[in-house]
Amino acid sequence: MPAENAVRLNKFLAQNGLCSRRGADELIRQGAVTVNGQKAEAGTKVDPARDQVAVHGKPVAPAASAAGLTLALHKPVQVVTTARDPQGRPTVLELLPPEIRKLRPNPVGRLDFLSEGLLLLTTDGELCNRLTHPRHHVPKTYRVRLRGRVSDEALRSMRSGMTLVEGDVLAPVPTRVLSEAFGETLLEMILVQGVNRQIRRMCRDLNLTVLQLTRTAQGPVLLGDLKPGAWRELTPRELRDLRKAAGLS
Repeated sequence: MPAENAVRLNKFLAQNGLCSRRGADELIRQGAVTVNGQKAEAGTKVDPARDQVAVHGKPVAPAASAAGLTLALHKPVQVVTTARDPQGRPTVLELLPPEIRKLRPNPVGRLDFLSEGLLLLTTDGELCNRLTHPRHHVPKTYRVRLRGRVSDEALRSMRSGMTLVEGDVLAPVPTRVLSEAFGETLLEMILVQGVNRQIRRMCRDLNLTVLQLTRTAQGPVLLGDLKPGAWRELTPRELRDLRKAAGLS
């Protein structure tokens, strides 16, 4: 096996989106992973172009790694961030062409049904795990359009940290007013926590009505001019900077 092509088996499985490296180690320990028909051992290395890897007897196609395919998608409103929806609502994966869906990209975190903007999807399980783990605070930037004027007191509450009515203690949220016009206020807010529906719940507790909520950036990756429903592959520089922000080499 050419040494330059060999990668650790746990990394190969993580890059294919099957699990984290730690999860891959557990699968290997359980004897669930085979390489070329033989049970794999801890520390095994594989050549993705030559070796046949299977988990619980199901082949892991080398093409699925796709060099850690990572996409930026502009999620529209009224689309759910799941692979399947029991209620039959459209999902983010349905916005991708069949050849991309075959690679099984996983949504990185969530955007709620009525929110829109940047959503990352990746086949790299390790990257997905890092970006969604509470320990790794990769900031997310949002533009929030609200009805009426936002008081100085409400802005101070956002910027200094709040406790939601449910008891969640929030870190300070850098917030700036982008515009005030036509009876509406546009804010930019930067989150470093993974609290579910954080902005909507903050605004609820401050008696503010959200008219539009758009994620414009996640770490170094920007939404840019992507139209709702459109997607693109991250550039090598974006991917490198994103991995660095997530604490990966």
